[in-house]
Amino acid sequence: MSRALVLAGGSILTMGPALRVEAVAVVDGLVVHAGTLADCRAAAGADREERDLGGRTLLPGFVDPHTHPLLLGQARAWTYVGPDAAPSIDALVAILAARATELPPGAPLRAYGYDHRRLAEGRHPTAADLDLAGGGREIYVMNASGHGGVMNSFGLAGHGITASTPDVSGGEIGRYTDGRPNGFLMDSACDLITGADGVKLRNHGPNFHLLEPAAVLAAQLTAAQDEFLRVGITSVVDAQASRREVETFFRARAAGALRLRVDMMVTSALLDEVLALGLHGRLGDDELAFAGIKLYADGTMGGATAWFPEGYASDAHNHGVRYHEPAELNDLIGRAHAAGLQTATHAQSPAAIGLVLDAVAAAQAHSPRPDARHCIEHCGLPTDEQIAAMARLGVVPVPQPQHGRSFGDGVIRSVGRDIGERYQPSGLFARAGLPVVLSSDAPVNPPHPLLAVQAAVERRTVAGTELGGEELRIDVLTALRGVTITAAWAAFRETRVGSLEPGKYADFAILAADPTRVPTGEIGAIAVGETWRDGRRIA
Repeated sequence: MSRALVLAGGSILTMGPALRVEAVAVVDGLVVHAGTLADCRAAAGADREERDLGGRTLLPGFVDPHTHPLLLGQARAWTYVGPDAAPSIDALVAILAARATELPPGAPLRAYGYDHRRLAEGRHPTAADLDLAGGGREIYVMNASGHGGVMNSFGLAGHGITASTPDVSGGEIGRYTDGRPNGFLMDSACDLITGADGVKLRNHGPNFHLLEPAAVLAAQLTAAQDEFLRVGITSVVDAQASRREVETFFRARAAGALRLRVDMMVTSALLDEVLALGLHGRLGDDELAFAGIKLYADGTMGGATAWFPEGYASDAHNHGVRYHEPAELNDLIGRAHAAGLQTATHAQSPAAIGLVLDAVAAAQAHSPRPDARHCIEHCGLPTDEQIAAMARLGVVPVPQPQHGRSFGDGVIRSVGRDIGERYQPSGLFARAGLPVVLSSDAPVNPPHPLLAVQAAVERRTVAGTELGGEELRIDVLTALRGVTITAAWAAFRETRVGSLEPGKYADFAILAADPTRVPTGEIGAIAVGETWRDGRRIA
């Protein structure tokens, strides 16, 4: 039993019905009162500790409802080749060549973060490019989207990827004009590089689940948790869990090393196994839980594999990737829905979003569930009609405003200004009465809830481009709710986290300034000084 605690002396935003209070009282890791200092002292009792915020701001611990913790840790362990480090393919190759000299002979070299649209050459690297970094080892460079990347000739040969390798459903094997693989592997084609005993997703999603020894995975999870906690995030949803993630989380929990609250959305490649085990609903507790099923309708905007049947404005021959035929997607969502499971389906293009809405409508017609909270992850380019349909069906869009900030200019170039400026239109969601939920998709963008708030309010790219008009923006308080209580609601966590209300966990972040009282352009720079969980400081 921990000593009671009272916090006061700064701005306190509960994100509950009583937004601003003077103090918060905590007993045994739970909030017992939020209100006046006198009432909080009485609720905490005589044997209490009092902590002065010193003018700082107290908020609930942030909730990130779409992230990839192990992929984040993996990316941080790999060589970084993002736009600021490698503005050209030549620079990228030079970084790889330098890193190769530091590795043992034959050890694989893995890198992360290139964005082909921000490379000087305006294209993806090829196997031939990577070969210039040195031979005798596998070199794999993952695209910033996490949906695939490029492998060198040595790696392609080692995985048996040749001109005779057949194309794959839901993925793309890049080829030279003579049919030989050019190293580009996206979406479900990534199954080809996880090894004979590795995770296989088939046409159920991009496969970034490279197997590593348990100790390596544990270190990657530790690094990811450190990064989340530094920015005040205390609860996350792993938006694509395979056996790699499930096993790693369970080992961490058993070792007392799981510091985040984690919900796992298990890949739809395992739906049959989930249903066969009778997992017809949420299973677990407030520390680690199986929460539902993650599906894919199309590919990524970042890698230009989102599904546009009519072709991209920038490349009429590129139609992107559709993971499932409509009947198959209907079946997957329908079976998960009928079993009482929440679904979270990745969909970027209007065509892909339409497939998801049709599948949810069919599932609800067959097995009505009033509060299913099926989610569309990213929900990049919905039409006005589709936004209205989401409101009717109770579908929850889960966008990442930092994507617009980082990749918005590339989206406009890919699909055209009229559509591209509407990318992830949180303002339109709010005006339609939809919940406004914000997330990071880390490591595609860093987990940084305050920068997500700023990005959603400003809708301005790193190059200064305004993404649409005022109707697409949201206000600061709505955005803050999107990384706290509304994000918790989207994950069915709203009774336990997301606000500082009696009966909820004392998970909170202490900020250097109040995000509602600084200029919008300064919100992302507010420092998070402390992160607490269960009434104890953990970062």
